[in-house]
Amino acid sequence: MKKYLFCLFTLICFAGISQADEDEQQEAKEFQAVVINAQSSTPLESVHVINLNKVVGTITNSNGEFSISASVNDTLYFSYLGFKSQKIRVTNDMFKFKNTQIALTELAYALEEVVVKPYELTGYLEIDVKNLPINTSYQYSISGLSTSYEAGSKNPSAVTKVLGSILNPADLLRNLFGKQPNQMKKLRQIKEDDDIRDLLASKFDRETLTELLQIDEYDINDILSNCNYSTSFIKTANDLQILDAISSCYEEYKVLNRKK
Repeated sequence: MKKYLFCLFTLICFAGISQADEDEQQEAKEFQAVVINAQSSTPLESVHVINLNKVVGTITNSNGEFSISASVNDTLYFSYLGFKSQKIRVTNDMFKFKNTQIALTELAYALEEVVVKPYELTGYLEIDVKNLPINTSYQYSISGLSTSYEAGSKNPSAVTKVLGSILNPADLLRNLFGKQPNQMKKLRQIKEDDDIRDLLASKFDRETLTELLQIDEYDINDILSNCNYSTSFIKTANDLQILDAISSCYEEYKVLNRKK
């Protein structure tokens, strides 16, 4: 009996310790670090830092320092004009030890590894046709329709997207939003954070937006196209305007969804 009670007590203690460790990992704390230039080791001012999990943002000061609310395993996204964007995962060590440095690489250095190969056309059709890039987008034909439809790369959702676009734009939105409920809830949080809004207002590449919402740029274009936004707007709007358009589109979708 005593042996049984001892084992039970031991299990309870281990469970308590495990729970305490889990709570410590989930607890949000102020994470502090310094962002530097990877080539010169000089601090970088006005770097945008976003916690993708908690959807909060900040910028670095003149010494490259920043402070942001974070928990262990949160992902921080760093963006700075002329530098390669970077994501890092927050670890326990980063909280325990001071002077954590995050190094960003200048695009000029990052692009050195890119090899650009020209087509080197010869004028001979038989040779040149082999050197030209092949369009790998898949075409889908639907019985009863005379036209085939392009749906990008071959994936399980491609046919669904094509059918949704043709039959009912609202069905396509329901498919995209319904599969990403957590990401869509982030819309409200993103719109309330001034630092993130300021960053998105200066961006036109959709990179930060896709990281925040965790959806592809292809899906963003699909959403806006089926909400009657013009191709010109989709191509030229900054990321903040795109975010507001998606938010407006989502609100309309919810209204349509309640009526069904």
